[in-house]
Amino acid sequence: MRRRLSATATALLTLTALTVAGTPAFADLAQSRIVSDNPVDFTPHVLDGTVWTITVVGDTVVVGGSFTKVTNSARTQTYARRNIFAYGLSDGAVRSFAPTVDGAVYALAPGADDTVYVGGAFKTVNGAAQRGLARVSLTSSARQANFTAKQNWGDTRAMAVRGRWLYAGGTFSAVNGTARAGLVRINALTGAVDTGFDAKLSAPGLARTRVEHFDITPDGTKLVAIGALLKSGTADRTQIAMFDVSGPTASLSSWYTDAYKPECMEGFDTYLRQVKFSPDGSYFVVAATGRASSPTTLCDSAARFEVAGAGKHNPTWVQRTGGDSLYAVAVTGAAVYVGGHQRYLDNPYGTDAKGPGPGAVKREGIGALNPTTGKALPWDPTRSRGVGARALVTTPNGLLVGSDTDKLGKEYHGRVGMFPLT
Repeated sequence: MRRRLSATATALLTLTALTVAGTPAFADLAQSRIVSDNPVDFTPHVLDGTVWTITVVGDTVVVGGSFTKVTNSARTQTYARRNIFAYGLSDGAVRSFAPTVDGAVYALAPGADDTVYVGGAFKTVNGAAQRGLARVSLTSSARQANFTAKQNWGDTRAMAVRGRWLYAGGTFSAVNGTARAGLVRINALTGAVDTGFDAKLSAPGLARTRVEHFDITPDGTKLVAIGALLKSGTADRTQIAMFDVSGPTASLSSWYTDAYKPECMEGFDTYLRQVKFSPDGSYFVVAATGRASSPTTLCDSAARFEVAGAGKHNPTWVQRTGGDSLYAVAVTGAAVYVGGHQRYLDNPYGTDAKGPGPGAVKREGIGALNPTTGKALPWDPTRSRGVGARALVTTPNGLLVGSDTDKLGKEYHGRVGMFPLT
């Protein structure tokens, strides 16, 4: 006799199949070549504010940030979309998806059954109290009430799904009343906190512990977190820490680096902004700000670190902008893409200008690096600098870009665009 699964069990199996067998939910996709420097013409435009985050669910691109209006690619129709909207990956058509979110959306992750996880600084979703974390239907825009995760305060800045778990990082100190400083693992279906999983992050002397960003290897075994953190348990981990997350606990790795101990600017609790693993999980790249220029520190830089090996690690290479911030990174194997408000790359001796030393190249707002050497590649589409690009997301189609400006590849693209693989 065939047994029928409960609705909850069926949904959980669907979720697990999607996140394990499907496209990795957070790490960048491998690409065999560099994307075109000519953006596609069909993406919609965000008319105000900032795009902070992008994710892809099937053939749907979901965009989050702090904005109020969106137009179609031809700019003939305007849609009211506050802080979140969706469009077709292959045709750019703005979808009807329009949940009511009363605060900025900083993080997104794909869910099962045509849903998306939403994280940010909001307190309500569609009028219902659900602070900082939610699961929403892409079909109906309805909040999934059976997903009950709520933060005590603060916000969510990064999310990723692996198997039956949703990982979230941010400024919170508790979820569902369970103390968790900046990093939590919760049941992706119900929102219940995994009580056995605690990274035990702290930042003695700082205002609060904050996970600014994190990434998980495609095989789901390792997690690297960056932000305003100084310790995991009793172990020193300045601004960056790696964990083994393959088991029931968050086991701190012996891997560490002292590269981010030097101060960049007084008052910065962290100057690390984004981290991404390579598609094979063998290395990761960190993008950093700092408001400083130095050929010896990692302020205003991108830096590659190898995963293998125990104990202290130094960067394999460092790419320095000469005093301009980097906020976003994507690692594809063929290239490391970086975005910020940089004017130059290969510019270790610059100070908000082209340095006196040789080699600096102009790469306004976006650029590509050689994964092996860290040197700037010839790819140079340009982007209006603004404060900076905040989201670089790879898809089988190309590279999605989210920012706060409206020029990409010398064309009008309001805060969203895509460089295709051709």
